[in-house]
Amino acid sequence: MGDEGSIKRDPGPLPGPVLFYNEVVIDHFMKPRNVGELSEADTDGFGLVGDPACGDQMKLWIAVRDDRIDRIAFKSFGCPGAIATSSMLTALAQGETIEAARRISDDDVIEALGGIPEKKRHCSLLGVRALQAAIEDWEQRRSRP
Repeated sequence: MGDEGSIKRDPGPLPGPVLFYNEVVIDHFMKPRNVGELSEADTDGFGLVGDPACGDQMKLWIAVRDDRIDRIAFKSFGCPGAIATSSMLTALAQGETIEAARRISDDDVIEALGGIPEKKRHCSLLGVRALQAAIEDWEQRRSRP
């Protein structure tokens, strides 16, 4: 028997919101850049941030040479939006001076990705906040005797 007797039904509206991600966001989610962590010896700054409202968490490590982010790595627990925005944030910060990296905003991340669904905009803050925390940690480590 083939499927001649099968009844095809329209599933109707999907339960909950449907989120559409563009190709750039999907690429950064499926193949995130700079995933992993730096060794303790290579780490000059570390940031750990989370969003208890949605359960996302991000750890970010930086290695700084001549006041530039020489290496950057992250581990993120979260939705596709959180992972993609974290990946893009690291791509934007890699090689930048500390001052330039400090100025990277969530809007910069979203623009570089070509946009993300409105309900996922808060995800872009995760990476930016983790980078700011890592830079602050780097500054504190430098000021210690």
